[in-house]
Amino acid sequence: MINWEDALLGFLAHLKLEKSLSENSVSAYKRDLEKLKNWSLNQSIQFPTRIDKKQLQDFSAFIADTGVKPTTQSRILSGVRAFFRYLALEDFIEQSPADFLVFPQTGRKLPSVLTPDEIDAMIATFDRTTLEGERNVAMFETLYSCGLRVSELVNLGLTQIHRNEGYVQVIGKGNKERLVPISERALKHIFLYVDYFRSTLEIDPKHRNTVFVSAKGKGLSRQMIFFLLRKAAMEAGVKKVISPHTFRHSFATHLVEAGADLRAVQEMLGHESITTTEIYTHLDRSYLAKTLEQFHPRSK
Repeated sequence: MINWEDALLGFLAHLKLEKSLSENSVSAYKRDLEKLKNWSLNQSIQFPTRIDKKQLQDFSAFIADTGVKPTTQSRILSGVRAFFRYLALEDFIEQSPADFLVFPQTGRKLPSVLTPDEIDAMIATFDRTTLEGERNVAMFETLYSCGLRVSELVNLGLTQIHRNEGYVQVIGKGNKERLVPISERALKHIFLYVDYFRSTLEIDPKHRNTVFVSAKGKGLSRQMIFFLLRKAAMEAGVKKVISPHTFRHSFATHLVEAGADLRAVQEMLGHESITTTEIYTHLDRSYLAKTLEQFHPRSK
């Protein structure tokens, strides 16, 4: 009979090696499952293989009573379900007791969407006569042009940019690769930065292939991207609460509003399921009204 420590170590190794999840994702699973472990030990449940469906329902109620958001409850329960499916896969248990867990209704909270004018205003705050300024313009043009995640942006390599063909190779979640078209505007700024500014730097050997680097020739952190983006928003007078994901959401929303096929948007964003992409079909009411007026026979 496997104990908690060995079961969790095995599951986390499974996520990392077989599911190819990132260190951040594996750490998030670990934090959530530690909650189940601690609760179970407090209930004198010494082995994960001894937990039944009723006890998992009690744990779900316990999590809800802590006051965390429904989205957080769902994330924790999703990790619990994955953990018990792993135990069943490895024949530690015959059947997962978590398969029938009821998840809370979370709804879909849509992030802010920037208008093209707001994006232009933010990018215009950067001083293009400086290394950092041209780099920042290139970064945020790329972020908006390709709908990248912030991790994909900071890890983008020079060899992943195919200038003549007009696309970039993006390494997304689980090391899955996808090809995403990139605009001429973004390419222009990337190579202005690379050819005239980046080339003057002494690049750290670990980051020779990294497109966007600091003035010291090292890679940029996710936190730095957040800081630069929010500073640009403040200077441009954009009052919305935004993050790099706002650029990704704006990219997808603008494509859908312009009539892009949802499957194409799904492929560019790197979503496994079309249902994940559906959140980006958020359209403002004025756009819907214009669509109705243009196409519905009763509006003629």
